[in-house]
Amino acid sequence: MQLESPLILASGILDENGYTMRRILEEGAAAVVTKSIGSTERPGFTPPVVAELGENLLNAIGLSNPGIEHFADEISIAKGIRKPVIGSIFGASAEEFSTLASKMESYGADAIELNLSCPHVKGFGSEVGSDPDLVEEIVTEVKAKVSVPVFAKLTPNVTDIVKIAKAAEKADALVLINTVKAIHIDIYARRPTLSNAYGGLSGPAIKPIGVRAVYDVYRETSKEIIGCGGISNFEDVIEYMMAGARAVEVGTALKTAGRAIFDNIKTDIIRFMEAEGLDGIQEIIGAGVKR
Repeated sequence: MQLESPLILASGILDENGYTMRRILEEGAAAVVTKSIGSTERPGFTPPVVAELGENLLNAIGLSNPGIEHFADEISIAKGIRKPVIGSIFGASAEEFSTLASKMESYGADAIELNLSCPHVKGFGSEVGSDPDLVEEIVTEVKAKVSVPVFAKLTPNVTDIVKIAKAAEKADALVLINTVKAIHIDIYARRPTLSNAYGGLSGPAIKPIGVRAVYDVYRETSKEIIGCGGISNFEDVIEYMMAGARAVEVGTALKTAGRAIFDNIKTDIIRFMEAEGLDGIQEIIGAGVKR
């Protein structure tokens, strides 16, 4: 899959329908990842499902989605701009993942992102992605079912992310990381702010965790890596790439920076490379890692 820049829209941000994804692509993203889609419609959790914590967000949306049978038009609309659209899917078993992946491919998705990392829905996400044997089975079956690239999005909420990364070795790339499991307490209501209590923390606070995950996996494996978590500016992108990422996904920062963030970061990366005398992105990737 060819990208015009290393900047991708992360799953869960302005990607619920084809028109918003298309607009993000028109305004500078090299590719978009869809909202995570499951086998059937899910309403998600009851509000409140999002808490703003400064520049960070804590969310427990609950994997709300229309179901795979109702998502074909959204892929088609987004692909009108002729940039890659990556279909994110979630399931509870290898069979469910492979069925969803096949559907996404038939709709025109240019790649599949396996959500093995949502931290707040029982039976899905990180509960699946923390079991190395199940991760290996899911990736193996999906790869056997589709011809497009398969990306495994891994959870940081494990003791050893390298072990999980090695279990997903048949994936074409690893996406590191998803949100960090967290809780916020409303001290006046004397209860958790989110209806689900637990949520996923995103934003600048988790960037060092994401960079550490990329660094560790890059050092211990030969996998292609897409960095994700807390990226707000070009320095963050360069840091992820020097830790070993070849591309990055940007999400929460759109809340404050808006859709122009992709073009702005791209411009700043070019200026950085010129100032540092760098001839290409390849010179940056893994530059900060001793193997």
